[in-house]
Amino acid sequence: MYGTRGAGTRAALVAVGAALVLAGCSSSKDGDGKDDGKDTAITQRPKDSTPFWVNPDGNAARQVAALEKAGKKTEADQIRKIARQPTGEWIGPENPEAEARGFTEAAEKANRTAILVLYDIPHRDCGQFSQGGAADGNAYRAWIDGVARGIGDRHATVILEPDGVLHMVDGCTPEEFHEERYDLLKGAIAKLKALPHTKVYLDAGNAGWQHPDQIFEPLQRAGVERADGFAVNVSNFYSTRDSLAYGKQLSAKIGGKHFVIDTSRNGNGPYTAGDPSQRWCNPPGRALGEPPTTKTEDPLVDAYLWIKRPGESDGTCKGGPKAGDWWASYALDLAKAKGA
Repeated sequence: MYGTRGAGTRAALVAVGAALVLAGCSSSKDGDGKDDGKDTAITQRPKDSTPFWVNPDGNAARQVAALEKAGKKTEADQIRKIARQPTGEWIGPENPEAEARGFTEAAEKANRTAILVLYDIPHRDCGQFSQGGAADGNAYRAWIDGVARGIGDRHATVILEPDGVLHMVDGCTPEEFHEERYDLLKGAIAKLKALPHTKVYLDAGNAGWQHPDQIFEPLQRAGVERADGFAVNVSNFYSTRDSLAYGKQLSAKIGGKHFVIDTSRNGNGPYTAGDPSQRWCNPPGRALGEPPTTKTEDPLVDAYLWIKRPGESDGTCKGGPKAGDWWASYALDLAKAKGA
């Protein structure tokens, strides 16, 4: 398929609590910490280049600390390339309100915006590596309600349901679930857009999906007109150039909607060897892409984002751990690779 998503599981309350503590002490007093790459601390990026929050207690930051403690400075410096950038926080299924509140409060304290990825739609990922999701429609609505309560009036940029629409278009999600899914996506957008400072981008596939004329009507049916726009290349590897072309074609079909591009791992473009159906899953030889920024130089592109957290597995393929788990050697390879 086009890529499962590493939502993963984690000790959510512990991680959020640590992030809240560290967010205040790892940046300057005015929240505009300047990270010139020389300081070993994980600080916030300059706000004039990216308004998004860097989690100082993410997997990459913890890896940096472990490597430094072991005296492996060269490797620590490589992983720091990941740790020092803002990445998406994938909200888990158990404590959506607590997680959303923790991340947005930490971001607010640092004078930044949290990037949240919502990935809990029922019948998620068609039984593949990231299968699961909410038990039913009512459970999903309750989960979205929890996320919304957690965000409240704080600033957040939300990426909504990777593959949620695409898997209805490509036939992966059975037809019997389509009507409910459209309703759930429309409801999620409406709930989140009722918040005062939340932007919502509905996932819209990637440049490997060569038929934007087949997905634009499903996006409209899912309520994209009420969203701030759509997201492309989430957890995938297509180049920024190809993602721009795909996004612009799609935007032209849905009223000029803006979009964001996941550039987290697209520095060398897509993998072209091996089984075509598995090329998206932990491909070797990939590289980090453009750093997250709102300065995209294209009026239709609101941001380049690292939605997928580099270094977290796509699934149990090519020797990887389960989807969403940290894979230190893969992270190191991404960081060391020379992007195109």
